[in-house]
Amino acid sequence: MRATNTFLEGDNLDVLGRLAAQGQRFDLAYLDPPYNTASDLVYADDVRGDEGRSRHEAWTADLRPRLEAVLALLEPTGALAVSIDDHEVAHLRLLLDDLLGEENLLAQVVVNLNAKGRQLGRGFALSHEYLLVYAVDAASCVLDATTRDTVDERDFGHLDDASGRRFRLLPLRNTNKRFNPVSAPTMHYPLHGDPATGRVAASPFEGSREITPVFGDGRPAVWRWSAPLVEQRPDDLVCRTVRGQRGERVDVYQRDWLHDGRRKKLTTLWLAEEVGSTDTAVAELKDLVGHVFSHPKPTGLLRRLLGTMPDDVRVLDPFAGSGTTGHAVALLNAADGGTRTCTSIDRAVPVRADSPAGVNALAAGLATVADVTRARLRAVDARLGGGLVEG
Repeated sequence: MRATNTFLEGDNLDVLGRLAAQGQRFDLAYLDPPYNTASDLVYADDVRGDEGRSRHEAWTADLRPRLEAVLALLEPTGALAVSIDDHEVAHLRLLLDDLLGEENLLAQVVVNLNAKGRQLGRGFALSHEYLLVYAVDAASCVLDATTRDTVDERDFGHLDDASGRRFRLLPLRNTNKRFNPVSAPTMHYPLHGDPATGRVAASPFEGSREITPVFGDGRPAVWRWSAPLVEQRPDDLVCRTVRGQRGERVDVYQRDWLHDGRRKKLTTLWLAEEVGSTDTAVAELKDLVGHVFSHPKPTGLLRRLLGTMPDDVRVLDPFAGSGTTGHAVALLNAADGGTRTCTSIDRAVPVRADSPAGVNALAAGLATVADVTRARLRAVDARLGGGLVEG
């Protein structure tokens, strides 16, 4: 069995080329590149423009070949996610649209990493970053944008006496008015139900009445289920009398069951209370190797992203930084027995001695960013197992 984590030191463009030559393939790439802010990060984060080019153009030109090298390693069913902030999000999105096609954008997620907002400086208190998520090919991508974490039992307010299972009621009528007897004629047909017993069927039965789908204002509507599906799952339907704009009518509802493994679609706003914050990320890193890296990502962010992929996903992180991605992969494997793997890459660029985290790193004998990545992944292996291959 492959080790959970592999760490490769070197310039990511060179290392990605070697991986391609070896025939390596990955399902998910996560990138946390320098944000081009000239901020106090562990490594230099200020791609200067030169004559005839703005700093944005210089940053984009530096990132483009690295993204191209990453995409060359991804499976056709794979996905790419990139963290970024307001400084370069517009330029990055245009770059990714150019490389992958705007039709393969799955989401531009707003990630609330600082719930209080940054209070220093002028203007608004910045409290978010972005996660741009693209499919290599949206039609075949295996990314499932749902999660178990946000399923709330309280949303399923009904209890089936016979089975003890909880459920909620959803209108069988398609509530989207774009779908109607003109646009979806095969989905406009009569059902038969008895509101006294709740029974629904595709054919008439004793005590039933005909029910056609209508909007609240009486205009014709369509069902979400076809007649054959109704015949297959009649016990998942119930009819009842409701009061609408035009008085009482009988309508049909689907029993939507709560079950083990139930998932819910992810929103495009990820709150710090759900995925962690910069503060919790610092605490996670400190618990393993100390406060030796400025602005690490919380493992909760990566665990949520990883949760959208199969549990044997092969992950690539070419800007590994403090090693959060590898840590998150190991945490998920330990929690659910998955066989995810992560290949992390970073350079031996010196840590910044003028930052508190850099001072701590040097005091701990970690002279480069690669040293920090390696130290964390070693600590992860010691605590969680799974193995670490270094190269």
